[in-house]
Amino acid sequence: MNVKLITMGKTSASYLREGELEYQGRLKHYMKFERIDLNDLKVSHKTSSNEVKKKEAKLILKQIKPTDQIVLLDENGQDLNSVEFSKWFEKKSLSGVKNLVFLVGGAFGFDKPIYERANDQIRLSSLTFSHQMVRLFFLEQLYRAGSILKREKYHHQ
Repeated sequence: MNVKLITMGKTSASYLREGELEYQGRLKHYMKFERIDLNDLKVSHKTSSNEVKKKEAKLILKQIKPTDQIVLLDENGQDLNSVEFSKWFEKKSLSGVKNLVFLVGGAFGFDKPIYERANDQIRLSSLTFSHQMVRLFFLEQLYRAGSILKREKYHHQ
């Protein structure tokens, strides 16, 4: 199964980028992984959040193939702990999903067409994090899922 992470914008903080690169490097032991960071939109302070979401949705939808399974990382998504997420991930892998695409939206979240296209939604936490931090947290959880499924010692329970 191919796993892809599509994000709006680039990570600006060097300490977050360093962590992301660390976990992306670790992922190659468990899966084929690709990441696409879409450029932040150039908008004025007069641009509404709805307008921003609509423009971001168009950019995101251009990156998605009709056969892709889309998973939104969204505050209203399914709440899974790390073991449950690893089992969910394994189930997707065993079900024949060829391309599993995770989406991190911009600061205002996703527009309606993205929700309509999504196959699943997962929530990383009840807490609110910046969309830049979410990228690192998600990469770590994806790595943790791989280590759980391989029964390695990274995850302690």
